[in-house]
Amino acid sequence: MSAPAHVDEGLEPLMQRMGAAAVAAAGVLALASAQQKESALRAAAATQRARRGQILQANTEDVHAAREKHLSSALNDRLRLDESRVEAMARGVEDVAALPDPVGTIAAEWDRPNGLHIQRVRVPLGVVGLIYESRPNVTADAGALCLKSGNAVILRGGSESVRSNRAIHGCLAEGLRAAGLPDACIQLVPTTDRAAVGMMLSGMTRYLDVLVPRGGKELVARVQAEARVPVIGHLEGNCHVYVDRDSDAAMARSIVLNAKLRRTGICGAAETLLVDRAGARTLLGPLVKALLDAGCEVRGDPAVQAVDARVRPANEDDWYTEYLDAIIAARVVEGVDEAVAHIAKYGSAHTETIVTDNAASAERFLQQVDSAIVLHNASTQFADGAEFGMGAEIGISTDRFHARGPVGVEQLTSYKYIVRGSGQIRP
Repeated sequence: MSAPAHVDEGLEPLMQRMGAAAVAAAGVLALASAQQKESALRAAAATQRARRGQILQANTEDVHAAREKHLSSALNDRLRLDESRVEAMARGVEDVAALPDPVGTIAAEWDRPNGLHIQRVRVPLGVVGLIYESRPNVTADAGALCLKSGNAVILRGGSESVRSNRAIHGCLAEGLRAAGLPDACIQLVPTTDRAAVGMMLSGMTRYLDVLVPRGGKELVARVQAEARVPVIGHLEGNCHVYVDRDSDAAMARSIVLNAKLRRTGICGAAETLLVDRAGARTLLGPLVKALLDAGCEVRGDPAVQAVDARVRPANEDDWYTEYLDAIIAARVVEGVDEAVAHIAKYGSAHTETIVTDNAASAERFLQQVDSAIVLHNASTQFADGAEFGMGAEIGISTDRFHARGPVGVEQLTSYKYIVRGSGQIRP
């Protein structure tokens, strides 16, 4: 087992020691059995339930401290835990435990004319560095996903959730011990010193194989700009709902309200509503009224402003904005093609949905929109690894290489080629 990290030894020695311990643990974890990893996760979930009171008390202290910092409503929502969220965390860890182990899976195999037998086999990435803000559930999700996929992980949570993160990390550590795995498989940076982030970005290239940022635009932009190792992440979630002329009015209303207002502070929340001009006469007014009556501010183009005096004028910046609040931009477009063009220009390649009963229009939208997640007749708030049956997610990637969309256990692996011969030499 690795010794616990102490902040009084100096930041650089601390981070270097954590990195070296993570590399050693990754070597052990890469060879751990599927049963051992599953046992660790189930023990961690049981400990989360047993320590529910401690976790909630720590979170209450974090929430009280956050109020003094005047965090945004979105960050406050992400920070807050309650009984149901703690139970959801434990269930998420169990869901990850129950997934098939990706490590060692043969993705493809074939024989060559010269008799060589070639296999492409999934292997862990190595050591993952995760830098995140507010959401204490990320501690559980990321720890579970990295463990299941055979990766050691160094977690650096935000100062606003430090007490919650420590309480949850303690449960993960207990699970590791119960299964006979090194504590260093899942490490939590014990200091809130912001210089620790800088160390992870550029001072730990000997140890970290990939970085994953989860947080606000400023954090993610910094990680993507300064990281000296590969990054998996998305900058923002400017998600769209397009209501087609052939949509069912009741379905459109339900989806739009859920996509925008179920939880406004998550990256899968809808930020722009697009309505087909051919259906606007019957669809636009009721949708705008429903949003306004539900307490959502609507910023619209002239056509949207015309249906309700409460609509505020939208400017060019609104089409690019991820509000993470009860605000939505709305405009009328000329059918599927203009909706696709709007998303291509203003969107962040995260999640978009079309509401329509027209199969041809739906297929056109699904094929032409180049985002990580594209839906038909479903809320954008399904942009979530757990909802995809992946147990949990370490984030939603809008990259076009390695991983795209929810990043789960399979996306946290790479592959190697195993070639078996019988004495072949190359002429």
